[in-house]
Amino acid sequence: MDTAFSAEDLAFRDEVRAFFDEQFTDELVGRLRGKNFKEAIVDWQRRLYDRGWIAPNWPVEFGGTGWTPTQKYIFETERSERGIPGTVPFGLNMVGPVIYQFGTQEQKDHFLPRILKSEDWWCQGYSEPGAGSDLASLKTKAVRDGDDFIINGAKIWTTYAQYADWIFVLVRTSSEGKKQEGITFILVDMKSEGIKVNPIISIDNEHSLNEVEFSNVRVPASNVVGEVDKGWTVAKALLAHERTSIADVAQSKRNLRLIKEAARQEINGGKALIDDPGFQARMADIEIELMALEFTELRTLAAMQAGGFPGPESSLLKIKGTELQQATQELRMEVAAYYQGVLPTDLDPEVLGHSFGAEARRNFMYGRASTIYGGSNEVQKNIIAKFVLGLE
Repeated sequence: MDTAFSAEDLAFRDEVRAFFDEQFTDELVGRLRGKNFKEAIVDWQRRLYDRGWIAPNWPVEFGGTGWTPTQKYIFETERSERGIPGTVPFGLNMVGPVIYQFGTQEQKDHFLPRILKSEDWWCQGYSEPGAGSDLASLKTKAVRDGDDFIINGAKIWTTYAQYADWIFVLVRTSSEGKKQEGITFILVDMKSEGIKVNPIISIDNEHSLNEVEFSNVRVPASNVVGEVDKGWTVAKALLAHERTSIADVAQSKRNLRLIKEAARQEINGGKALIDDPGFQARMADIEIELMALEFTELRTLAAMQAGGFPGPESSLLKIKGTELQQATQELRMEVAAYYQGVLPTDLDPEVLGHSFGAEARRNFMYGRASTIYGGSNEVQKNIIAKFVLGLE
């Protein structure tokens, strides 16, 4: 594949590799796997910021890198190959682009630098108990009281709310007209009186999800992004950015590489799984589909590089990207075989079994949600039918 890269691209790849070699240290890896996850990920993001590489998809005038789509591809590929985590998306990939697209100058001046420097940790207040994937059916209300809004309601499946400094929230400010109308996008300080975070332990035995309750939470009206009652437009723009990143082609490529490495092993005197024709056929099917998705993602990056924003094509990326994530996760579980049953332990993971199997199980468990979050894949098919195919 190197033959498709220019000399400048190859030089950039070498620069990225050298940066990762120097900055993504074993000490940092240990902290990322430990209990001080937030501190470690903020440390890593600040190293990217200091290098000028924290926001590849932002316009240069707001702190972006100015990279070409090829450079973004190279960076993500090299990151994934090393198992380096992506940046936490809620500030950099979601609310940041919304603020520089729809926000006031005051909001841009205050929030964007803090997002770039990882001084503020953000979470997303979209989904609600009982609302399912129908985001427009949200019930959390915000009532105007002078220069403030008073918010009451609850949000659920709020990732990393236990760490967050701020949350961006969709609230209902009017019940008139269609249900998509009367929705407002507002920024809320998590230290505000009346906010309660309830932890949710997911089936991978991890605490990343939460329910966030709002009880008479007072928020300045100046924290509204865009117009009052017109937040649906802002919400759709944010979801387009989110769905583009959810595809995560680089992570699926890494999973395939790890699957191949494990499948080449001859365990307990048996034959290598990589030599099985049925296994080879499944691998080939996934690789072909992943290659097609990768080129679709690159076309979207090229459009964004030209100053555009992801549109309905982000739904295509979300659907196929999450389906392929689950396909690789399922295949990885099959390769792990009985080692997938290894339970979490403070000991060396090899003591009770195979570390490949333990990671395969964790990824598989959490990955069951990928076709649901960011707007379920069924909803994305409706969007494609309406806005891409023109069906009613």
